[in-house]
Amino acid sequence: MKTVVITGSSRGIGLGLAREFLARGHQVVLSGRDPARLQQAIEQLQSPQRSLALPCDVGNPESLQSLWDGASSYFGRIDIWINNAGQNHPQGPLASLSPEQIGSVLTANLTGLILASRVAVRGMLEQGAGSLYNMEGLGSDGRRIAGTLVYSTTKHAVRYFTEGLIAELRGTPVRVGTLSPGMVLTDLLLQGQDQAGSASRRRIFSLLADRVETVTPFLVREILRDPGHGARIAWLTNRKIFWRLATAPLSRRKLPGDGG
Repeated sequence: MKTVVITGSSRGIGLGLAREFLARGHQVVLSGRDPARLQQAIEQLQSPQRSLALPCDVGNPESLQSLWDGASSYFGRIDIWINNAGQNHPQGPLASLSPEQIGSVLTANLTGLILASRVAVRGMLEQGAGSLYNMEGLGSDGRRIAGTLVYSTTKHAVRYFTEGLIAELRGTPVRVGTLSPGMVLTDLLLQGQDQAGSASRRRIFSLLADRVETVTPFLVREILRDPGHGARIAWLTNRKIFWRLATAPLSRRKLPGDGG
């Protein structure tokens, strides 16, 4: 039985990952900034003996250390730490974003991930083992999509940071890898969309986006296979994208809010 800490896990992919780990007999620690939402999430999981909710602000080093200390104290050790916490911004040019919106995305997606990685790596080196996974996203591969500049910049930086951390920790008992879920229909994806051009974007979503319950079983299964140091676990591969685009005239998957 492994103990898994997931940042940003009161909803979306994080909560879906927690549910899948529990279904496979493991222990999970949920975390997020909103205690009320965390409580709702932990009640949804209906596994009080193997789940724990600990509020955490990933932008606060002391809060992150409290997350590690609380989780390891309760369950004895932490085997897997997943940096999933993230934020999006409304789709649009840089000039349309407020300094507060920019700062919030940078803190959640990059600064918080680096600080969380530091806490997890220090703890895992001390306990002698552990696996850390960072969540990739739009921009990780260098692609540019109009209106997503700040968010995509953070995800490109996440890949650079994780590759550096993989090199830094080679030869240690700590394993580092990345998770690439592709387009997943969560609040994080949908909150960045405005009304302009929404029809064309919904068409892309209908072709390439998946639901949480489709993606998370694959990610958890691959994590538990223990693919080794430097692994990249990707759901929406280039081959899968090609196949979906090629067969697009034959099928169209519905999105939340679609009629019929």
